[in-house]
Amino acid sequence: MTQGLNTQTTSYLSAFEEFEHNGAGRAPSWVHDLRIDAISKFDDLGFPTARRGNEEWKYTDVGPIASTSFQFHTAHVPEKVSARNIGRYAFGSNVGARLVFLDGRYSQSYSFSSLLPKGVSVMNLAEAIETRGDLVERYLAQEAEYSSSGFTALNTAFIQDGAFVHVPANTVVEEPIQLLFLTLSKDQERISQPRVLIVADENSSATVLETHAGITDNKYFANGVTEVVVGPGASLKHYRVQRQSEQAFHVGTTRAELGRDSRYTSVAMDVGSAIARNNLHVLMSGEGCSCSLNGLYVVAGSQHVDNEVIIDHAVAHTSSRELYKGILDGRSRAVFHGSIIVRKNAQKVDAQQADKNLLLSDQAEADTKPAFWIYADDVKCGHGAASGKLDENALFYLRSRGLDQETARRLLIRAFAKEIIDSVRAEPVRGHLDRLLTKTLSGLQFNNPS
Repeated sequence: MTQGLNTQTTSYLSAFEEFEHNGAGRAPSWVHDLRIDAISKFDDLGFPTARRGNEEWKYTDVGPIASTSFQFHTAHVPEKVSARNIGRYAFGSNVGARLVFLDGRYSQSYSFSSLLPKGVSVMNLAEAIETRGDLVERYLAQEAEYSSSGFTALNTAFIQDGAFVHVPANTVVEEPIQLLFLTLSKDQERISQPRVLIVADENSSATVLETHAGITDNKYFANGVTEVVVGPGASLKHYRVQRQSEQAFHVGTTRAELGRDSRYTSVAMDVGSAIARNNLHVLMSGEGCSCSLNGLYVVAGSQHVDNEVIIDHAVAHTSSRELYKGILDGRSRAVFHGSIIVRKNAQKVDAQQADKNLLLSDQAEADTKPAFWIYADDVKCGHGAASGKLDENALFYLRSRGLDQETARRLLIRAFAKEIIDSVRAEPVRGHLDRLLTKTLSGLQFNNPS
């Protein structure tokens, strides 16, 4: 490690030493080496800044994260949450599989796995490293490279508990798999670092719902990394919900690689956090693969949400569809960086991208920057962005049919958001997200009607 420690990284390096001392050093040598390399990279990189030339972080200041000395859980955490509270963030019955993590540590008491097809693994990552070590070593930290990302490096350095999902070839998992990461701590400013590895082998199919939430309304930091590998001919539907405390900070990085003729569907919903940053990078590495990436963010007050979505068409005959929508109230701010890359000789690519924002307040701000980087000449690509207020003509029409002002506004706002919710194919997940949308919209104050 470098010797020149700065105040933003010193506490994390000390925490890593304690982490190693408390037993992490007994991990397999390849895990130990991975952690050591990652903490060294974090020491070099630190946290990103919004300095000139750093376009990725131009609109999002992570100073409040970097300047806080968050506390780590280095030992097992007693479970202090009721089944009722777990149920507020989960969905469905005890069929299929659910993994629950409390303050970053695996909770066997609230997790279950039932009626899964033969060969399917849904387990704590720590257990998978012990029992499925060869498979985990093959994929872990391969998609989410950490040499240029301080947040990813920090997460990788503290790999321990996490979710591991493996669907073997030619296997269909009918019931959605739930991954639930909850923050409980009330007294201290904690950090948790969820790690998820999902591998869908050739011609397999599965649905995964990944939820990040906080039960208490206090300040904490969740720094998650998810790696997804979709094999040839496989289909994965990946839904992600962020509903942290409105005083919390959340950074979520998802890296996915798609094989030949595979299909990857992602729907992300953000309604929490003081500062939320989502990095979604999809590598289209096999001809015939396709992806659909949809997102919905609803922010109010002084909330800030930033989505960076990159689709890399590395080979020919691939297609992508991307639609993100935002609803902004109060003094909130949303940032959208959308980049679609078409590599040289990646002909016959079909890619469409759009970001749309509904501004409910004169103080709300949406910064949107869709972009294409095209190095092939036989492609079909398009992108667009729009921000605006509610349509006065539509409001007038609804009011002329007997609706009051607030009911008419809420109806139009819901209609704007429903396109994203309705893109969720799995009915129990769609119903779960629809109820969350209803609850979130009911909390909007409409302090500055348009």
